[in-house]
Amino acid sequence: MRIAGITLLDSKRIKFALTAVYGIGRERALKVLEEAKVDPETKAGTLTEPQEQAIRKALEGYVLEGDLKREVSSNIKRLKDIMAYRGMRHSRRLPVRGQRTKTNSRTVRGNVRKTMGSGKRKVELK
Repeated sequence: MRIAGITLLDSKRIKFALTAVYGIGRERALKVLEEAKVDPETKAGTLTEPQEQAIRKALEGYVLEGDLKREVSSNIKRLKDIMAYRGMRHSRRLPVRGQRTKTNSRTVRGNVRKTMGSGKRKVELK
């Protein structure tokens, strides 16, 4: 089954297989399946054609995949252009949402900067 250009795995249950599409998480997948009247526990490979069409129809109202990625990147670009604080954090590749950077944010800042100890020199015992 293909949705928004993404092939869903046939071996997974449909409620988890739908999360492969960018913009669909677990909650939205369950909401869509409830709207389409499809059992969330069925495997994606065993869906009938009317069920697939019902899921596609339920997903029409949402912004997914390429359109959503484009929208998010344009929002970030707008923040950078107006020189907002969040935009500057994005451009410097630092945490945007107020997290501390002294000890955390290794994934963003890189693993190069290691934190030191307390800064005190240990006095050698004679």
